[in-house]
Amino acid sequence: MGRHSLPDQYGAGRSDPRPRARRRTVVVATALVLAIAGGTAAAVQSGVLSFGSSCQDDPVRLKLAAAPDMAPALREAAKRAREDDVTSDGRCVAVSVTSRDAYKVADTLATGRKADIQVWVPDSDVWVQRATADSSATQVTPAGRVASTPVGVAMVPAAAKSLGWPKRTYSWIELAGAALQEDGVRLGAADPARSATGLLALTQLGTAAAKIKGGDTQAAALMKTLSQRTSDSDTQVLDTLPRDSSGTEQGNPKRNQALILTEQAAFAYNSADAGAGSLDMFYPTDGSPRLDYPYTLVDQARLSTDENRAAIRFMTYLRQPEQRRLLEKYGFRTSDDDVSEALVTKAGGGRPQPYTQSAARPADEIALQEALGTWTITVQSARITTVVDASSSMSEPVGNTGQTRMDVTKASLLQALATFTPEDEIGLWDFSTKLDGAKDYRVLAPTERLGDRAGDGTQRDRLSAAFSALAPVPNGATGLYDTTLAAYRAATTSYGEGKFNALVILTDGVNQDPGSISRADLVDQLKQLTNPERPVPLIMIAVGPDADREEAELIAKATGGSGHEVSDPAQIHSVILQAIVAAGAKEGGKTGEE
Repeated sequence: MGRHSLPDQYGAGRSDPRPRARRRTVVVATALVLAIAGGTAAAVQSGVLSFGSSCQDDPVRLKLAAAPDMAPALREAAKRAREDDVTSDGRCVAVSVTSRDAYKVADTLATGRKADIQVWVPDSDVWVQRATADSSATQVTPAGRVASTPVGVAMVPAAAKSLGWPKRTYSWIELAGAALQEDGVRLGAADPARSATGLLALTQLGTAAAKIKGGDTQAAALMKTLSQRTSDSDTQVLDTLPRDSSGTEQGNPKRNQALILTEQAAFAYNSADAGAGSLDMFYPTDGSPRLDYPYTLVDQARLSTDENRAAIRFMTYLRQPEQRRLLEKYGFRTSDDDVSEALVTKAGGGRPQPYTQSAARPADEIALQEALGTWTITVQSARITTVVDASSSMSEPVGNTGQTRMDVTKASLLQALATFTPEDEIGLWDFSTKLDGAKDYRVLAPTERLGDRAGDGTQRDRLSAAFSALAPVPNGATGLYDTTLAAYRAATTSYGEGKFNALVILTDGVNQDPGSISRADLVDQLKQLTNPERPVPLIMIAVGPDADREEAELIAKATGGSGHEVSDPAQIHSVILQAIVAAGAKEGGKTGEE
């Protein structure tokens, strides 16, 4: 320790007419020196203080990858740490911060490849779970959390005003419903497969939907709507907002009026001087999931002792009051209990929006996987063949509607057709008995891309005409078993890679072909055709009082699909959607168990 100079009145060698007072002064001074020495030693040991500039000559260098929204704040904090000569074991801590999409880092770590970083700060623990799902993945060790920000729905002022912001509050389902109305707000989001913001909101929406009747269907419909207005990343989704306040931009159908967004992203957008206007923030009443920015050590066993200790030292530095204020300056929350009114206001929030309420319970890994599976299977391009019963019983009337089962079925199928995109591949068969020679079935429209040209129109036009032309076969019976096997064999043989493949069979009765295969033989052959690596779930819908739901479930289960029953053919569209959601949840559950 170097000498500490003392004020003259406490210096040795000065005469003092009061010996007792002098002795007391010396004792106090000695205690002060010891206290300062002890405090300095502790400060040096903890790395808070360093003497001279020698630590800069041989710093401990760390590479830190951060989520794009967090990177600017951590880059400034790292700069401050160098300027403050923050040390670990006497060596300066030199942290270089790069901005990297969390999903890309997670995918790299999941492969087990050697990482070029020592510290990783993704925006959510979602990515840590993804990165460590496989035993062969690179080790990632959580060491704390940097900050947080809630997820809500941000809107341009005109759209927010139309929904009564800020005085009127909404649940997730209600906000989603506002986007599903015919003249509803245009809602955009980042791809849940690449954005924790999108995935957490989707999971919250699914949880809320499960609690209300028909909620699953509404949630799936929202996913389909969102898929048409999805951007690759949280940064890109902001680019879909109107570029200015002009009527041309505000009314442009390609521009989103609302976004699933974090409070921090809205804060940053409103703080920027880009002349694009501002956003108002809705905080759902049933809870806002939060990004939690975990501070993680990457491949800790590979880190040197100096790197390990320096990484922890930088994390403790981020927890100091000055650095917490720095994070708040960038729009992040640093406390769950003390929410800055100024931050919320800048993000577009205001009372009585429930921005201070506790965060929604974190979704477990299985729920997240199910939500992602449902999203993927619902919004990705589909390859679906629909097989419709054309037996004579389809001419039976439906209540007092003046319509037959076939009339209502056609209307419901046309409604379903309207929900698919030009990229989807849809086909149509019908069946009865001996429709095509000895065959009980015939192909009315092969399963092809809806946007492809077919003669004078598109495949969609061709299908619409084929649906409209469906008619019961006089005296036709139900050749269910042979048709099911033939259609399933065709669906598995023509499997579309990267698409959601399925076979939908609608029947209003049981098998009536005495010369067909048996049910037991059908189930066995379906099981043999099923390939988990190329799944084609059979969705069998029993329509009307004469259909057998138990049989439909038994046959469909052999393929990993599902059986359903509807009393009114008008429900077919809704049931198909529910079945697709169920298939997505099943696939997501399998992923979570692996």
